[in-house]
Amino acid sequence: MITGELKSQIDQIWNTFWTGGITNTITIVEQLTYLIFIKDLDEKENLNERKAKRGFKYTPIFGPDQQNFRWKNLKEMEVNARHNIFANTVDGIFPFIRNLGEEKSLFSTHMRNASFGISKPQVLDTVMEKLEGIDMTNQDTKGDIYEYLLSKLEGGGTAGQFRTPRHIIKMMVELTKPTLADTICDPACGTAGFLVAAKEYIDHNNSVTDIDSKAEHISKKMFNGMEFDATMLRIASMNLYLHGVGEPHIMDVDAVSKDNTVADAYTLILANPPFKGTIDKDSIAVGLKNVTDTSKTELLFLALMLRQLKAGGRCAVIVPDGVLFGSGKAHKSLREEIVANNKLEAVISMPSGVFKPYAGVSTAILIFTKTGTGGTDKVWFYDMQADGKSLDDKRNLLVDEDIFNTFAVPNTLSAEEKAKLHASFNIPDILARYPHRATDSRARTEQSFQVPFAEIKANDWDLSINKYKEIVYEEVKYESPSSILSRIQQLDNERNNLLKMLSINSIE
Repeated sequence: MITGELKSQIDQIWNTFWTGGITNTITIVEQLTYLIFIKDLDEKENLNERKAKRGFKYTPIFGPDQQNFRWKNLKEMEVNARHNIFANTVDGIFPFIRNLGEEKSLFSTHMRNASFGISKPQVLDTVMEKLEGIDMTNQDTKGDIYEYLLSKLEGGGTAGQFRTPRHIIKMMVELTKPTLADTICDPACGTAGFLVAAKEYIDHNNSVTDIDSKAEHISKKMFNGMEFDATMLRIASMNLYLHGVGEPHIMDVDAVSKDNTVADAYTLILANPPFKGTIDKDSIAVGLKNVTDTSKTELLFLALMLRQLKAGGRCAVIVPDGVLFGSGKAHKSLREEIVANNKLEAVISMPSGVFKPYAGVSTAILIFTKTGTGGTDKVWFYDMQADGKSLDDKRNLLVDEDIFNTFAVPNTLSAEEKAKLHASFNIPDILARYPHRATDSRARTEQSFQVPFAEIKANDWDLSINKYKEIVYEEVKYESPSSILSRIQQLDNERNNLLKMLSINSIE
């Protein structure tokens, strides 16, 4: 999370694009990403050159005739000469970056359609000047800046696609606790927000030595995504690259179509697939129809996740409420598959304002483990009522920013202060209770509780929390009708007396 001066600098760059006539949000993010990417390439080259003086061997990124493409040289050029290098579609810098990456790697494939979109030399000059003033040598800072840029894309998309709020992504990652042994996938990856959050969790919860020992796995195999939008493919690839994943594996494919044949491949899936979309039945992968015979993408994605997980693999996925209680055959068969033939760990119901102002849809997080042989004993339900922000269109932050960003409740808070914090922010409580869900013995009137397998089966595999939560109604006592009538009569008498007095005074 960036704040203060750094946030102000990024906002100034954003305004430079706007005043320069580039107002499309995704175009700004994409062009800024290219520039940060070009700057990052030169920083890497500089680092390698310094290490080479101590005997380090490396393959230079920039050849002898490509030195003009280095950031340190670009920033020293005359404004128009520099713009010409960017705009040159044959021998310029964009043909250069389109051919980066290992030959035939997915990263280089996605970058081949990268193109320059800043038509005014002065706009490029101003943006580069402002970027130069930002210290991005720290990988975390660079990632935070990029996440801030991507947060400006947190708008609604088409076919029920909504960018997932970063704090919800972070919560799902912390619930599933990725390890260095994991192979992680988001089959509807968009900007790769879930994968980047998983990478950040890995970085912050493992030693440098352990991370180095798995460097090749992290760089080439650990992070996998699927997306069919060309712009998102490039943004996702660059997002992961800038977060330290050298060869991100982002596949250009419609995940639920016949073109996707990946199965039994991943140990962890994190996703917020599109809601309410449909797909032509003839193009649906055959194996998915065996689980749920439907063209609704929200159901097909769940079936896909079961197929793509290895046995023992776990999944945390956001679903619309309709998936939890839909009465159609496709809905029921899918829920039965998850609960009866695999192990459903938890259903976390989220407040309907989480995706505002772009959508008011009610959603929940399903967490399950693929077993293929069942294993669900009791399912843990949690009724999240507050996510730390107001649930109206403004989505104002309601709690201390540090607590919101870290999910850490200070021990110095009194019991009363903690209760007040919880009323606005349930995520720390969810993270604290989830590991102990199997021993949660709270009553159905509480915010979390367990429901046995047999009860869920008896309710047609309904997973809506409202089906099982007990509501305690508070008795309200009202005055008797005779008392209310008596008081009305008294008021009438007083009114009539006042009217009489007014009449007498007006005659006099």
